[in-house]
Amino acid sequence: MKPSLATRLSLLFAACTAAVSLIAGIVFNRASEAHFAELDHQLMAGKLAFFQETLAGVTNAAQVPSREAELRGELERHPDLGLRLTGPDGSRWFERLPSATGTETAAYRELPAPLDPQHPDGSRLTLILDITHHQHFLQRVQRLIWLTMGLSALATALLGAWAARASLRPLRRISATAAHVSAQSLTTRLDSASFPVELRGLADELNAMLARLEDAFQRLSGFSADIAHELRTPLTGLLTQTQVVLARPRTLEDYREALHGNLEELQRLTAMVNDMLLLAKADHGLLAPDRQPLELAAEVDALLEFYAPLAEERSIRLEREGEMQLRGDRGMLRRVLANLLDNALRFSADGTAIRIRLQPGSVSVENQGAPIAVERLPYLFERFYRTDSARREGHGEHAGLGLAICRSIVRAHGGEIRCESNDGWTRFIIEFPAISAP
Repeated sequence: MKPSLATRLSLLFAACTAAVSLIAGIVFNRASEAHFAELDHQLMAGKLAFFQETLAGVTNAAQVPSREAELRGELERHPDLGLRLTGPDGSRWFERLPSATGTETAAYRELPAPLDPQHPDGSRLTLILDITHHQHFLQRVQRLIWLTMGLSALATALLGAWAARASLRPLRRISATAAHVSAQSLTTRLDSASFPVELRGLADELNAMLARLEDAFQRLSGFSADIAHELRTPLTGLLTQTQVVLARPRTLEDYREALHGNLEELQRLTAMVNDMLLLAKADHGLLAPDRQPLELAAEVDALLEFYAPLAEERSIRLEREGEMQLRGDRGMLRRVLANLLDNALRFSADGTAIRIRLQPGSVSVENQGAPIAVERLPYLFERFYRTDSARREGHGEHAGLGLAICRSIVRAHGGEIRCESNDGWTRFIIEFPAISAP
């Protein structure tokens, strides 16, 4: 099992503190050693001149006893100082070690020099300084360094654990909030202003995700309710009509008429189910257009010729302006244009005009009629949405899926569709920036 983030941070803090303490201790220890060595050298250098002057003129071992009393007197005044004299051949003329400490635990620092500076190859004089007390001090410093390092690492680990837990508290709040999110609590939001700067972006993104989930859940709930509503009416009609027909014996013509009525309802239900399947494929990115070069003007003209008899009944003029070439799925784009043209005919005032404008990269279908309120425009392309606030149960063949299908097909082609309603005109504008070139 891997350690927690707080544990890892605590161990990291402790390791960093121990490393810094160790480096600082080593630097201090080396500086102390260098300082003591410098002081010892200064001390011995000061005494070196005295001993060289005292032993001036000594050229052999027989002459040393005459100076021995003076040498011992000086050495007794400095018990941590010793002296050794050696001849040119290395024979020892005189030696007295420092008497400040025992020889078993003593540590010495030596300063060799020629007895006569004028003859560096002659007899030699070596000063010996007892540095045992220095060594004891440095050992205590080293023990103190290790103790400090250990205590610092421990204290840092404890403080780091506290600091890590305190710093990770916002993450625990996020986790607790996420654990309580359900279908009944999608309105829960994090107070991002109370989070540290580093986590504020995460909190904002989580809030945005929750908002998207809430919106998607509401849409799904509404979609399910709309499906139930749209399917309930025709199914109830089919069931009622079938029960009435079967309630008593009927003539063949009555059975035929009932079957024709049922067939119409079943065809409408089939079309609705097919539309919902198409929208489901679009939602999962499975709507793949068969792109081929198209002359959109020819497709529009064919649709206008098809709808011309319906328009003539209401004295509505059908007009097409401009031309456009693109690569797209002929059947899908004809369905989009047919849906928009059908909507335009249903909501146009008698004696007005419907215009289809073709321009490079865009298509617009315009009609004159009752304006659409601005607050309703964003919802026009939602499934089962109708601009009239009251549903007409059991009447009409439009389930409110046409514009949703249009948007799915346009987006599958890399485009976008929007609606504008002002100055007595309602315009559905399709933009194909990705496929406008043939």
